[in-house]
Amino acid sequence: MTPQRTNPTLRTVGAPAIDMPTGNIAQLFLGAIDRYGKPDALKYKKAGAWHNISHRKLYEDVKRAALGLQALGIAAGERVAILSENRPEWLLSDFACVMSGTVSVPLYPVLPADQITYMLRDSEARAVFVSTEQQLQKVREARAGVAALERIIVYDEALEGEPDVLSLKQLLELGAANEPGHPDAKYRARALASDPDDILTILYTSGTTGRPKGVMLTHNNLNSNVRACLQLLDLGPEDVSLSVLPLSHVFERMAGQYTLFSVGATICYAESFQAVVQNMVEVRPTVMPMVPRGYEKIYAGVEETARAGGAAKHGVLRWAIRVGGKRLDRRMAGKKVGPWLAAQYAVADRLVFSKLRSEMGGRIRFFFSGAAPLSADLARFYLSAGLTIIEGYGLTETSPVITLNRPGRIKLGTVGEPIPGVEVAIAEDGEILTRGPHVMKGYYENPEATAAAIDAEDWFHTGDIGELDEQGYLSITDRKKDLIVTPGGKNIAPQPIENRVQCNPYVSQVVMIGDRRKFPVLLIVPDFAAVESWARAQQIEFASREALVGDERVKGFMEREILNSLSGFARFEQPKKIALLPHEFTIGSGEITPTLKVKRRVIETKYKEIIDSLYAED
Repeated sequence: MTPQRTNPTLRTVGAPAIDMPTGNIAQLFLGAIDRYGKPDALKYKKAGAWHNISHRKLYEDVKRAALGLQALGIAAGERVAILSENRPEWLLSDFACVMSGTVSVPLYPVLPADQITYMLRDSEARAVFVSTEQQLQKVREARAGVAALERIIVYDEALEGEPDVLSLKQLLELGAANEPGHPDAKYRARALASDPDDILTILYTSGTTGRPKGVMLTHNNLNSNVRACLQLLDLGPEDVSLSVLPLSHVFERMAGQYTLFSVGATICYAESFQAVVQNMVEVRPTVMPMVPRGYEKIYAGVEETARAGGAAKHGVLRWAIRVGGKRLDRRMAGKKVGPWLAAQYAVADRLVFSKLRSEMGGRIRFFFSGAAPLSADLARFYLSAGLTIIEGYGLTETSPVITLNRPGRIKLGTVGEPIPGVEVAIAEDGEILTRGPHVMKGYYENPEATAAAIDAEDWFHTGDIGELDEQGYLSITDRKKDLIVTPGGKNIAPQPIENRVQCNPYVSQVVMIGDRRKFPVLLIVPDFAAVESWARAQQIEFASREALVGDERVKGFMEREILNSLSGFARFEQPKKIALLPHEFTIGSGEITPTLKVKRRVIETKYKEIIDSLYAED
């Protein structure tokens, strides 16, 4: 057995813990149902039109689904998986698990059948909700390897001839038949009696190294995180959010579902990631969680539109960004904006920034950003445009929020201050530690991994390297295991460099390589739409993406675009060469996780020949 960690000497300690009442998620759900009677608690798009689901309808369906699970013989504490894209039925299934006392196991719908098999088997799930025929087929393939699995509940109509498969409609009918024996008072009392320390959900980590681990989060883990964040954020029933990040990830589930549902906000479900901009115009959100990749894509679109409009239009964009940056610097320093700068900004806003806000629906009060580092340059651009991004930091194991930038107190380049009730510390080796009600119960059926992550004094070791400044703001340097060590013994944190490169409109994905090598290099997946547009403008002919990235003129252009943007880093940190790849990293190929984190070991192995060639040419 792996011995439990002992607590290292701490260099810095963040905000002290405070007392906060414990609670369960049934309280959150019923509190919102009783407090708000909105006709549009949820919205979804079907056949080209948006449809509403009221709080009353949702309550009735959740009750019937919960009673349906009980009628199937699934007892409190047993596991029920959810394999679905974001849609109202996801929330219904989740709260049905809450109200029946079962433990939900969210699975990413993008995962292949073999990974789904592993998670269903490891969690010993007795039932699984699935959204579509495509997801049903994955579960069919998994059945032989999952002894505990007895029931499959399909959101769409079930197929004939499969007795262990039923539709959600059939589950609701089964629950309705059992309603007479479960009056509201009895049904509610049972759910409200759940111990806050009971396991609410098992979430499988992305698994950048090795097999995913099942993170056990309790009712109070999530409840405390919601309560703490609501002390810092002004949210209410007038707010509208667009749900696009996968609900199988704890960030969207906590911020985009539990937090917003608890305050009566309307939750709208995006049709897809590709339809986000169109859906934003249609539902006009006021708040919205998103990951940095989403903000990067939107910014890249702004850049590409300006470039396609010619030198003059692109020049206006660059001028507007400079003016917006100057104005932002003065405002964040508490200085007055002079009349000339104010007049310039008014023009920049009319020509550029107001159009960007309109394309996002025109009502955004603030975005949430998490799950990955947000470039300070990108955050600066959005703030300059009048679009506030509230960046935080956390992990699946911490429910997830550890720190958060407060509205009106944003410090660019940091992930904010510890939220109420949460302690943060920096160990002597720079690792970020945290302690409080947000820290997981442990890894499912894995006491060795649990003991390796949580030390004898209850500090959770995040695996991230960071710093706390004098004001208590946390900055993330990199993942501990991702640090690159040069032959001279110096450490290079790849994330800040990758984040800078990622902001380039001609870049889609980037990975920095160089541990124990002569110098660092970059593997670049171009933004093919932008690079192809540039190539055509230069009258460069190409028959395929392989031909495009192999063209010396394209390579030279990309090297200048990327390497010249990194002059601010120390000389030993700066990559000396790049390689362009003809295909994106994908989840199916095992190169990235469902949360879009790069699996560096996989990349280094798969592209070893290309990497070696960069050093052989030196």
